[in-house]
Amino acid sequence: MNKEELVKEVSKKAKVSQKATADVIVATLETIEKTLAKGDRVTLVGFGTFEPRKRAARTGRNPQTGAALKIAAKTVPAFTAGKKFKDAVK
Repeated sequence: MNKEELVKEVSKKAKVSQKATADVIVATLETIEKTLAKGDRVTLVGFGTFEPRKRAARTGRNPQTGAALKIAAKTVPAFTAGKKFKDAVK
């Protein structure tokens, strides 16, 4: 399912226009992005938790040459599914 299909499905279920639904979905995703960028978590009870996780610097290998290279430390977004969501997917 892509974003357009998601908007249509949510719009139909909520009985709201597709434009309004798209605006709400975009605003929700932007808010989650900004919150994670600040280093905070977003928890949606029953659905899951979005959080920033730190990855340590490490040494990797170039698969073509086998040469060692340094991979810098960085922060990446992570999602942990909630129990209700996990049970629904089973």
